[in-house]
Amino acid sequence: MGRYLLRRLLQFIPVFLGTTFIVYTLVWAVPGDPFAGKCGERQCPETFVSLMTDRYGLNDPLVVQYFTYLGKVVSGNLGETFSGVSISEQLLNSAPITVRLAIVALLIQIVIGVVAGVVTGIRGRGFLDNLVLVSTLFLISLPTFVTGSVLQILLGVEWGIINPTVSAEATWGELIVPGFVLGAISMAYVTRLTRTSIAENRRADYVRTAIAKGQPNRRVVFVHLLRNSAIPVVTFLGTDLGSLMGGAIVTEGVFNINGIGGLIFRNIAEKEGVMVTTIVTLLVLVYLLMSLFVDLLYAVLDPRIRYD
Repeated sequence: MGRYLLRRLLQFIPVFLGTTFIVYTLVWAVPGDPFAGKCGERQCPETFVSLMTDRYGLNDPLVVQYFTYLGKVVSGNLGETFSGVSISEQLLNSAPITVRLAIVALLIQIVIGVVAGVVTGIRGRGFLDNLVLVSTLFLISLPTFVTGSVLQILLGVEWGIINPTVSAEATWGELIVPGFVLGAISMAYVTRLTRTSIAENRRADYVRTAIAKGQPNRRVVFVHLLRNSAIPVVTFLGTDLGSLMGGAIVTEGVFNINGIGGLIFRNIAEKEGVMVTTIVTLLVLVYLLMSLFVDLLYAVLDPRIRYD
């Protein structure tokens, strides 16, 4: 297991460097004045542009800029925006809200998606299976902003069950409906993945052997069938947590949540390249860490993988 972990960590480094360099290049190599609009409707004075260019090293080659920036990030210095706002403070205020939202969305995916997939996979064809398949197809076909807007109008405006927008505290209770909206499409995929995997493994030799040995039905399902069917679902859930962190822009916009998604949206509109680069770099790191965690979980679920 130790050699497997070391090998995965060594693969982690070039992927991180390559991905973040592409992100940095896309943000900073785009033609145009990075300080446009920073001085109101007037053009910024030459002294201001010269000072900011020197502060952010924009005259250096792109590779030098990237590794200088990466060195600061690794040392914990995330820097400031062009307007002098601390990026660390902005992230500390916004990240906990998005993390809570992503956790709510992930729990909804696991509880509803996995349970519905296991039940329909075991029961096979029938009314419940058709109902779940139609429901998941309906959720997959709806864009996130449509699902969010419909639930916001029905539950918040028409029926008064929830507040149409989330308060600044963003409590767990307030995040249930936005979490459902954020995780709805992935929940449908989890249901289908689980159902298909359970249906395939239900007829496998090891399941028939367990039944023939007289093991209780609950043990056959939870110990043998569910464990061996979990690998594709775990893969999807692990990588999806990283996607949820970055994909919350629309959901946070609909429900007026002050999280990472809203922060990205505002800073893209304001052309704050430092903030956008830092947030995306951290999201890449979260995504890669979740992928690493999933790979390690593979080795636990199926020990043969660690010896490949």
